[in-house]
Amino acid sequence: MTTETYSLDALFKNARVASRKLARADRNLALRTIAGALRQNSVDIVKKNALDVAAEEKKGTSQALIDRLTLTDARMEDIAVSLEQLTALPDPLHQVYEGWRLENGLEVKKVSVPFGVIGMIYESRPNVTVDAAALALKAGSAAILRGSSNALNSNRILVDTMRAALVEAGLPADAIQLIDSTDRAHVTTLLEARGKVDLVIPRGGASLINLVVDNAKVPVIETGVGNCHVFVDATADLEMADEIIFNAKVQRPGVCNSAETLLVHKDVAADFLPKALARLDERVELVGCERTREHYQHVGEASDADWETEFLDYKLAVRVVDDVDAAIEHITTYGSMHSESIVTQSLQNAKRFQEDVDAAAVYVNASTRFTDGFVFGFGAEIGISTQKLHARGPMGLNQMVTHKYLIEGDGQIRA
Repeated sequence: MTTETYSLDALFKNARVASRKLARADRNLALRTIAGALRQNSVDIVKKNALDVAAEEKKGTSQALIDRLTLTDARMEDIAVSLEQLTALPDPLHQVYEGWRLENGLEVKKVSVPFGVIGMIYESRPNVTVDAAALALKAGSAAILRGSSNALNSNRILVDTMRAALVEAGLPADAIQLIDSTDRAHVTTLLEARGKVDLVIPRGGASLINLVVDNAKVPVIETGVGNCHVFVDATADLEMADEIIFNAKVQRPGVCNSAETLLVHKDVAADFLPKALARLDERVELVGCERTREHYQHVGEASDADWETEFLDYKLAVRVVDDVDAAIEHITTYGSMHSESIVTQSLQNAKRFQEDVDAAAVYVNASTRFTDGFVFGFGAEIGISTQKLHARGPMGLNQMVTHKYLIEGDGQIRA
């Protein structure tokens, strides 16, 4: 399709009309209906997804990125279950955050309300198509979805399935719409749709996020790149540290909360690195500093770019540092304010690390892989925000609404 034959104006208008019908609708019924439809159509969805996967495999795309793209019967069931779990969460709308009475007798209440129309721009992962639509729906907003071209077959059938389920549940199909085009000009149109779209959320790599942040006229919540670190302190339980870094890197490397850099205190480097890196070396490409290579020879030389890169793959950068201050300085310089972890038995160093590291999630003695809205108990998430305005960390339902003030009086006028 081209911009000449495919206009977004109708999508914007239809989304606005649909959004006005959602706040008082039975959105939980709609979510349960969508879950059932996804289960019923799971075989066809996986078949369409296989077309996208095969095309990427033919291109030589890395296995980690293939994993992000792939839908299986098990993953489809997980998606359906997540929708059902979302229905069990409290309605985020019409909540009274606070209320007070003014001296003149006016009653003021601050209440939660929908954004209205939310645009979602994301890469590869077709599960995000469902997550984003479901969270927007539960929060009373219409969703306009723009996934990546390499997942178009998957996204088409997922959106068609969800739209049919909305109609079955008595809601407007246009509460969920897909920008069904690979033309990148439509991304610009979406980003410039001020007054037609209330919020845009990007989810993907650094280039996508930078594109959105640099060009958007619509308000943006920035879901950030995950250049995450694990720091092994001098007092660390080394067996625990071994398990944490292996999990943080290997369990699913193609996601934003996987570890990209291992920092190790110089006092434990000789004891820790040979064993830990030998285990990682079976699965992961290793690059590191000179001191790291002194302790394990199968490590390439790290470039400056390696310290600041979100690999999203089986690759790990390793650096030996002098102390907790040096670890914090490295993270401050190269980190993306996503998720950081220290492995330590020192309460003082743990407190220092958590207080001084500027990130959305800061762990002590745990894998960074837990930064996830579902794991945190938020239900499905729409992304991990690394900014500091409105929302930070996993973005669940409570971050998908805004607020307004309701004021009641009995004839007051202002002098």
